[in-house]
Amino acid sequence: MFPKQSEEVLKDKRRLIWACRRGMLELDVLFEPFVKEAYDELSDEQKAVFRRLVTCDDPDLFAWFMGHKECPDEELQGMVDFMLSRVKV
Repeated sequence: MFPKQSEEVLKDKRRLIWACRRGMLELDVLFEPFVKEAYDELSDEQKAVFRRLVTCDDPDLFAWFMGHKECPDEELQGMVDFMLSRVKV
C-alpha cells in the first residue's frame, strides 16, 4: 500500500489522482472517475473535505461506501453521500 498522503499534499491534482488509486476495485470505480470528472466543480470547502476523505483508511472507506457503517464525521459522510448520488442511476 502507498504511504498515507497529507491533505495539504493532495492539493496538487496529480497527487490527488494518484491517491485515488486505492487498489480495491469497489473504491477505485468511485474515486478515480469522481476526481477526474467532478472534483474541479467542487467548492474549496468541498475539495478540502474530499482530500480529507482520500486520507482515510480503505477498510473504513469500503464500509462507508457500501453502507455497512456510517462515517462518524458528518462532513465526510456528506461527501460519501454526494459521491454515491453521482453514480446512482
